[in-house]
Amino acid sequence: MNVVVSNTIADLRRRVREARQSGASIAVVPTMGALHEGHGRLIERARAECGFVVVTIFVNPTQFNEPADYARYPRTLEADLTFCEARGADVVFAPSLEEMYPREQQAFIETGKVAQFMEGRFRPGHFRGVATVVAKLLNIVGPDKAYFGQKDAQQVAVVRHMVEDLNFPVEIVEVPTVRESDGLALSSRNARLSAEERRVAVALYEALTAGGDLIAGGERRSIEVKRCAAEVFARCPGVRPEYFEVADPVRFTPVERIECPVRILGAIWIGQTRLIDNVLVGTEAQD
Repeated sequence: MNVVVSNTIADLRRRVREARQSGASIAVVPTMGALHEGHGRLIERARAECGFVVVTIFVNPTQFNEPADYARYPRTLEADLTFCEARGADVVFAPSLEEMYPREQQAFIETGKVAQFMEGRFRPGHFRGVATVVAKLLNIVGPDKAYFGQKDAQQVAVVRHMVEDLNFPVEIVEVPTVRESDGLALSSRNARLSAEERRVAVALYEALTAGGDLIAGGERRSIEVKRCAAEVFARCPGVRPEYFEVADPVRFTPVERIECPVRILGAIWIGQTRLIDNVLVGTEAQD
């Protein structure tokens, strides 16, 4: 296997330093493993744009609200290493829990208003954990560019605000969501779905696109977009909506009247599996 596996911060920093001394630009693709083609698109984009690509694989406990969810999260390191090698990664940073959190963490990133709604409302503390571990990874790797998937759009916004507000010298690159042929966004959690659950999981994307079509047709009231989504969900037994919002695409605050480009975001439960997705809808203001 050509891809190098690094388990310690000191070793990874040495490898990155050597790559930079040779003139290479540095990319990082932060992941929690259980890699799929959505991650593959991030790695491929990083490979095309930078000379040295680091993929991090770390299931971060501080971003999980439920210990059981953390315990259930798939861990497939050997398959992930093969996946990274096939896409041209140079190093996989796969630290232990003790390497990343050698003592009780005292310092955390506070994420502010961009994390207040949607995921922030239903997963309190989640973005605090995400922002903190991303800050740690950016400080460990010291990349020129960091690559994130648009499926987690609010997370990308949280990271972007953190990077800008705290003057991290890194460019955040947002890569479009990769979908199955029926529109379902690729996610590590999809593997938990039974055949029947997988069949109805596309309801979230159908609700998002139905809402987008409504806006494109001239609807400017968010409540009508939500009503349209509720009708989609009602036709899909076993789907339990958690939230469905029309939000400002930069501040991620819900809007009542749609007068500029918006992002529609939703989260649903199917059995014991929680799925999220979003679409960006561009529109001209209309009265």
